[in-house]
Amino acid sequence: MKQLILVRHAKSSWAELGMDDIDRPLNDRGRRDAPVMARRLAQRIQTVDLLLSSSATRARQTAGLFAVELHIAAGDIKETPLLYMADSAAFAKIISQLPDEAQTAALFSHNNGITNYVNTLTNFRIDNMPTCSVFAVRYNTDHWADTVRLTPEFLFFDYPKAAQH
Repeated sequence: MKQLILVRHAKSSWAELGMDDIDRPLNDRGRRDAPVMARRLAQRIQTVDLLLSSSATRARQTAGLFAVELHIAAGDIKETPLLYMADSAAFAKIISQLPDEAQTAALFSHNNGITNYVNTLTNFRIDNMPTCSVFAVRYNTDHWADTVRLTPEFLFFDYPKAAQH
């Protein structure tokens, strides 16, 4: 079994006008939401083996805050430039090339691509993945390369403003 976690980066800052999009950092809300969402993820998924992040500052910072809560060294986050503004084909390519030793992988990326991609995976539909939202599926396979031809099982969708049980 392979578990895939897709995370949209947390809320970013627009405070510095003229800053390149890729360099925008998290704002205060983003820095608050990411650890909370990481703890909520940890309550549902026992272990996350691999974190891949877009090269954008806000995605790398989100992944770093998740890493702390998931007890993963920040140096173990794999920066993956193709995740920056990735489309569905890029997501599928990255996922199919993940190392089979990893049972659960989390990818940190951006809208609109992440919303579009999650809507190709299962019958569960999302109009928009809010910032710092988490979408999880499970594939009945031992090989990430198989994911391009399999339909995964929907596990959960969570986001910062979702009602807590």
